[in-house]
Amino acid sequence: MSQKCHSLLRDSHGKLLGHVGSVSVNLEDRHIIPEHFHPEDQLIFASRGVMTVRTSQGIWVVPPMRAVWIPAGTPHSVAMTGHVSMRTLYFLPGLVRSLPDKCFVMNVSPLLRELVLHACKSAKLRRSVPAQRTLIDLLTRQLKAAKSQPLQLPRPTDARALKVVLALWKDPGGHSTLDELCRTCGASRRTIQRIFLSETKMSFARWRQQLRLMQALRLLASGEKVSTAAMEAGYDSPSAFICMFRKQFGTTPAAYFRNQ
Repeated sequence: MSQKCHSLLRDSHGKLLGHVGSVSVNLEDRHIIPEHFHPEDQLIFASRGVMTVRTSQGIWVVPPMRAVWIPAGTPHSVAMTGHVSMRTLYFLPGLVRSLPDKCFVMNVSPLLRELVLHACKSAKLRRSVPAQRTLIDLLTRQLKAAKSQPLQLPRPTDARALKVVLALWKDPGGHSTLDELCRTCGASRRTIQRIFLSETKMSFARWRQQLRLMQALRLLASGEKVSTAAMEAGYDSPSAFICMFRKQFGTTPAAYFRNQ
């Protein structure tokens, strides 16, 4: 059962304490924050390490220089890969308008990064303080302009498809065929393909490809070599993985993590 966390922006009587709150923490590899939810909208950013956010709707992998937006009231857990420097901002609901009402991973521009880090120097920011109001306005504008990243694995609700998902999640680098997976879930190949497309908006092949990319990201963040991460994530060769990584992030894995 999800645990509700107390508001950082209102006291026990509902009195407003601030419009934006912050928490900064450094976490060890494999640390897990159990499922919980907040009454505020939340932005989680890590300048180092990779976070995996899970909700009932899906899984989001957050590599360095990305952030995940979590709307108020969304139950979620967070798992760390590598040593993670986590910086979290909490926004009064309605303060950042026009963002999706579901989780998504966004690019963090150099300006947004500096704004987040600067905001985290204060436990709370209030719009009644001129300098803090300016910072809040800059943050909200940058968040609205941020581009989303396709680092999500939507979770199907059909019980048969969920069996396939759980089998793949236990062994992301495995090479079981779809026909083999279908025999364990009691559905035909065509049925599972149809369910994935209708419930996740991704083909089964695309979903599996995304899972492998996410697994490779976690392995790289924990210090594995590119060749090891590629093979353990199920790629046929390191070059195939590098090609996919470059397509997704615009650079090679080595350059990406070297620059964080």
